[in-house]
Amino acid sequence: MKHFTFSLVFLILQYCLGNHFLAAQASYQSLSQELREAKPTEVGMSAERLQRLDNVVEDYMSKKWLPGATVIVARQGKIVYHKAFGTSGIGNDQAMKKDDLFRIMSMTKPIVSVALMMLYEEGKFLLDDPLHRYIPEFKSPTVLKTFNEKDTTYTTEPAKGDITIRQILSHTSGIAYGFIDAKKWGAILAKAKVPDFATGFKLTIGDRMKLLAKVPLVHNPGEKWTYGLNTDVCGYLVEVLSGMSLSDFCEKRIFQPLGMNDTHFFYPESAENRLVHVYQENKEGKVEKAKDPNEYKRVEYPTKGAKTYFSGGSGLCSTALDYLKFCQMVMNGGEFNNQRLLGRKTIELMGSNQIGDLPMGWGSQEKFGLGFSVGNERSATKKLGSAGRLGWGGALATNFWIDPKEKVAVVIMLQIYPFTHGDIFERIENAVYQSIVD
Repeated sequence: MKHFTFSLVFLILQYCLGNHFLAAQASYQSLSQELREAKPTEVGMSAERLQRLDNVVEDYMSKKWLPGATVIVARQGKIVYHKAFGTSGIGNDQAMKKDDLFRIMSMTKPIVSVALMMLYEEGKFLLDDPLHRYIPEFKSPTVLKTFNEKDTTYTTEPAKGDITIRQILSHTSGIAYGFIDAKKWGAILAKAKVPDFATGFKLTIGDRMKLLAKVPLVHNPGEKWTYGLNTDVCGYLVEVLSGMSLSDFCEKRIFQPLGMNDTHFFYPESAENRLVHVYQENKEGKVEKAKDPNEYKRVEYPTKGAKTYFSGGSGLCSTALDYLKFCQMVMNGGEFNNQRLLGRKTIELMGSNQIGDLPMGWGSQEKFGLGFSVGNERSATKKLGSAGRLGWGGALATNFWIDPKEKVAVVIMLQIYPFTHGDIFERIENAVYQSIVD
């Protein structure tokens, strides 16, 4: 009798555990498959509260602070909000469409960082390897000592150490962007003929990064966090390690597996009818069409020009839905669409604080990982959200974030430069979080 009772209990326990395992497995598989639309209530969100997001965007539009936007929200692998607002500036100011294309600028960085980390998983390098081991031009870096603004001459001194791959992934190498100080670093990079951003000129990322290697650093490697051309260097490193162009690597290893069919570095001219126009702000802070469209297209980027410069820091265009697929891959621990790009532990590493006590600047309370900003307990107390939140934005007012704790991913697409009303991103973030009711 005791044996029968034990066996019965064992069978019941096995049945329950088996069902639990199958349910968990099914849930995991659903996260790895294609995104689908669902009612907010299916994933613990209030449909009524989520509509407050409309009010935020429409308020900014009514004040002429933006002409239009596309916003997409997913929770637990299901799309609960996907809307296009206002006009795109395409043609005769046609209505914005959910599948319109945006120049995502620095939102290229997380994707290229993932590309490099895929090669890390294959054993192509170690994070603390010196960069010059793979790109010899970066051997013996120097740091700026003096600068003469009148004739842009300068002196340098040897850096105290080599640049590592970890430092280019975390923006602690000392490599700068020209726009952080146009009179100094803008002049130095211009003299070196290294562009800050994507371009339609007949250049290659390899040629430009070799020139960048001879430009002095802002500071010694590892001393500070400085936003710069680091991810362009990462992009060239992908080419060196893989033997493929950065574009081909991303297409074959990231975009095609994830079903990101609208995301590319360059497009045929026919794609102009989907490419959202770049707006600018006037003196009153209200938006208007850019008066010099070529300036904002970065010399006919991305539908015309040479189409040879694959900028790892700013070169991609995408749609809100496509970029959400990338976010969902990160959320799933490296897998989406039944395709695994990275292991879970690699995603965890990329989302961990890689800069220690160094401040990021701009008054941010967050830290930086390998390609993403990383929210912490301190930053999470400043607004709605969670520690561990990953995100980044682009210069033309695109933005995304991923919250692994709440299983929320959000992509916001605008196309404005300059844009002084960036608080819209936090307002949208708050609107999303206050709609969570489970």
